[in-house]
Formats: sequence, C-alpha cells, structure tokens
Amino acid sequence: MSALTVLFIGGTGIISSAAAARAVELGHDLTVLNRGASSTRPTPPGVEVLTGDVSDPASIRRALGDRSFDVVVDFVAFTPDQVQADIDLFTGRAGQYVFISSASAYQKPVAALPIRESSPLRNPFWQYSRDKIACEDLLVGAYRESGFPVTIVRPSHTYDRTTIPVTGGWTVVDRMRRGLEVVVPGDGTSLWTLTHHADFARAFVGLLGLPAAVGDVFHITSDEALPWDQIYTTLAAAAGVDEPALVHVASESVAVVEPEWGPGLLGDKAHSVVFDNAKVKAFVPGWQATTSWATGAREIVEWYDAEASRREVDPATETAFERLLAGARAFGA
Repeated sequence: MSALTVLFIGGTGIISSAAAARAVELGHDLTVLNRGASSTRPTPPGVEVLTGDVSDPASIRRALGDRSFDVVVDFVAFTPDQVQADIDLFTGRAGQYVFISSASAYQKPVAALPIRESSPLRNPFWQYSRDKIACEDLLVGAYRESGFPVTIVRPSHTYDRTTIPVTGGWTVVDRMRRGLEVVVPGDGTSLWTLTHHADFARAFVGLLGLPAAVGDVFHITSDEALPWDQIYTTLAAAAGVDEPALVHVASESVAVVEPEWGPGLLGDKAHSVVFDNAKVKAFVPGWQATTSWATGAREIVEWYDAEASRREVDPATETAFERLLAGARAFGA
C-alpha cells in the first residue's frame, strides 16, 4: 500500500501510541493532534505534532486549517456531541474517518459466544458503553444518509507495559509479593480476553486507507481467552510469586464497596467474553495476535520494576481490599 496522509486525534494513549508506531513503521505520513501534555508514551520521531484541545472545536479548526487527510482517526471521542463535531469538521476532508468504539458495547449479559461484529449492542450497566453505542448510531446514520466514510473499530481490554489489567493495579502485585490476599471479582472462572497494544496496532493500521472497510465495523482482540484466576496467577508468576492468595468476591459486592469499579465490572469484566476475529483477519490477511498474556505480564512487571517511582501502592485500594476481605471472611464464617 502506498503511503497515506493520516491524522490521529489523541496519539499518546495505550492504543494510539502503538498505532502511531506501526503507521510510521509502514511509512505513512502521520500527524498527531493533542494537547501536547507530557506522556509516558512519546510520539515516534518524524511525526508532525499539532496542538489543540478537543474540548474546544475552534482550537482544532485553527490547528488544522483547511488541511485534508486520507485517514482521520479520533481516539478521544466518547460522546455523540464530540462525534457530531467531527462529522461537521471532516465531511469532505477525510477519505476515511475511523471511530474507536468499545467491545463493552456488546450485549451484557452476553447471550451467545463467540462474540461477532453482528452481536447485539446493549449495556445497561455502563454509561461509557451506552455513549459509544450512541456514537456508533450517529455515524452509521451519517454514512447511510450522506456517505460519511466511517469505519468503526471496537477494541476490548487492550494493555501495554505501563498498565496492569486487573482490578487494583500495582497494589495487587505489591500485595502478592507481600503474601497478602488479593481480591478477584467474581468466582475466577469466567473467561476474559487481554490484547497487547502492539498486536492491536498491526491489525488496526492494516484497516487504514482500505476502501472495503468504509461503512463497516470490526473488533480487534487476541484469540486467547483465559479464566480470571489464570490471569492473576500468570501476573503473580511474572512478579516472582508462586502461589498468590486469591479471594473471590462477587462483582456486585465489589461495586458496592468501591463504586468507581462497578460499571467496568458489571458492564464488562464480570461477563465471559470470547471473540471471533475472523472478519478482521479476512480484511488484514496474515494478521493474528501473537503476544501471549504470559509474555505481556512479564513485560509489565519488568517495566514497573525498572523504576521505583512507578511502584505506587494506592491506600484507597488497600482500604477497599481490606473491607472486601473482611466481608468475605465474615460471610465464610
């Protein structure tokens, strides 16, 4: 494929940073537009960086001027009003507009596995997911009515070396190393899919500039679906802990004690998810996710262990765990 002119709105997040690196690797002419804030995920060399605030459409217009792009990807659009602003701005100025939705938009509870792109969208538990569904509806309408060239991509739980994809973050690893009990929401047997951001990026960038992808929707995930207990024990092994003390607590109870964790648990992680990636594999021949969770977990622990300032234990998380563990002991008694 010849080089594309590509605009990323965002560009320093978990997904977008890997996508930026992949786009540069393939020789695309990449421009990144964001607030210019410092990040642990620096922009690759050779990328044009523009400064603008997505909450201020006027600043975005000033930054872009009258430029057009082969592909525009908005990594930081979450609500229909933000998407409508993009439609207004990029109509006639983008050969393809890519919206980052979420696999959490799929029907919860899940009615049938594996999940395919045609699976119903409905999430009564999480406003974030409902907003993504509303954004998709708006974009599909724009495509049908005026030909707005949208492609919708639904990531699931995508991680990089800086993110610990279990409830409680680094505090969980620290407690494991101290021999303390850690809370696993649910019974530990439901299946979950974790996708390394570099794997995601290889498929994602393969969809950019692809005429057949316009008007269509794709999810991109690993094919590895693991029980939550195995996710925790694999992370523990990477941290040098052979037998972590895992205590199972109902996700509903976790949501009561720590309300901020509730929507993401009840609206996503509490449900088994197994994805059928046949569609994206057909559009991006030869792609498959190759980074196992065992490899990813080692990468994460190595990154945290490389610098003491990264290994912060959150007192609020410790308190929440102790409350949940006390409840579990009382219930068991």
